[in-house]
Formats: sequence, C-alpha cells, structure tokens
Amino acid sequence: MELGLTGRKALICASSKGLGFACAASLAREGVDVVINGRDTERLAAAKAKLEAKIKRPVGVVAADINTADGRAELLASCPEADILINNNTGPPPGEFLGFEHDQWIEAIEANMLAALMMIRGVLPGMQARKFGRIINITSAMVKSPRPQMTLSTAARAGLTAACKGLSRQVMVDNVTINNLLPERFDTDRQKFMAERIMAKHDVDMEEARRRIAATLPANRFGKPIEFGDTCAFICSDQAGFMTGQNLQLDGGAYEGLI
Repeated sequence: MELGLTGRKALICASSKGLGFACAASLAREGVDVVINGRDTERLAAAKAKLEAKIKRPVGVVAADINTADGRAELLASCPEADILINNNTGPPPGEFLGFEHDQWIEAIEANMLAALMMIRGVLPGMQARKFGRIINITSAMVKSPRPQMTLSTAARAGLTAACKGLSRQVMVDNVTINNLLPERFDTDRQKFMAERIMAKHDVDMEEARRRIAATLPANRFGKPIEFGDTCAFICSDQAGFMTGQNLQLDGGAYEGLI
C-alpha cells in the first residue's frame, strides 16, 4: 500500500532507541524525512548511522532534552515545517502511591503530559495552515488499564489523552489528526528493566523473567518494535485521515474491556 508519505517531514521525540526508533525507521522507509532526538549523543549517532545505512539519505539529529523549554525549542527549530510529530518520552518509575512525593508528581506531569502538549503547540499552527498534520502520542496501555504501581505514568498520560481528545475534534477540519498509541510489553530496554525487577524479587534468571512477562499476554510473546513502527506509519498516512482522537492498543490482547 502506498501511504502517501514520501517527502513529508517528521519530528520524532526520544527516538534514539526503542519504540521511538521503530517509528523513525518505519517512517523513513516510507520516504519521510525524519529528525530523531535524544539526550545521549553517542546513541543518537549510532541510530543515525543505522537509519542512513538503510534508507541511503540523510537523517536529522537533535541532541536535546524535551523536558526543557530550550530543548523543545531546539527540536522544533530543526524542522519548522513538520508534517508529523511523534511524541515519546521515558516513563516515570513504578512505585507505591504513598511513596511518591510532590516533586515526583510534578516531574511526571512535566515529562509525560506537558512536554508533549508544548510540542503540539509548536507544530500545530503550521500543520493547520498547510492542511496536513499527523500527531501521535506514544502513551501506555495503562491509560485504559491503570495499575497501582504505575500511578505516576497513568495519571500524567491520561491527562495528555484528555487534553488531546478535545483538541483533536477542533483541528480535524484542517486535516490534522491526533491519535495515541498504547503499547504493552514490546521487546525494548523497558522490558529488560522490568525483567530485572522480577529477577531481583523472585530470584530467577533473565530467561525465566521474560517468560513470566510474556505469559501475562494472550499472545504469549513480546511485541516486535517493527509492528509498532509500521502501525505508526499507517496512522500518519493519507489513508488514516478520517481517524482522530483514538487510543489504539498494541498489547498482545492484554486489554479485557470493550472500549
């Protein structure tokens, strides 16, 4: 299927690895000129080299912290006519509700709600003027299936979801869509971190920890990053222009609800 993305420009936050990189790779393969972002310059350089080896054309790179106003400004300035924005960021750590202090709540809201909203604010006027825009927020399956140990993440990302739902209805008339991807158990460094927690808690090896995690899903396996990236690319396509304000779960069948 021709997605109609050749020559489009994309800003992809936190994309030197994991699901952000997967989105960058899929978009770049479809002919999008991508700008990748992260804080680790060595990791960014490696990601750039990997992408350029595949697509045989330049990839933009911005080493900046999107949790800061200066970092966001630098990223936005690198691609002033962005057609696509992929919002992504590291999630806050798990923990117990009573253990979270005020500063931790503020940090989570800044990173997983306000940073994304400020990036949207930066690209939206141009998208509306050009009558094309695709905004995707990478959030979490727990926006729809909250768990007590992930309260910081769930609360901040649910706030982002609510803010974008109303906005998505307002800007749809300008062919600008805003949708959310809700991942669960993709085979990235995040799952390595979660497996290490299981290893420490239950005194098992990495293989067993990963098996236990995969067994929590009906699919009985981890998601492949390419599956996530290709879904992202489709939602950015011309064909997906009638879909907005949606929460798409990529979770191996984990969600038990109807809506």
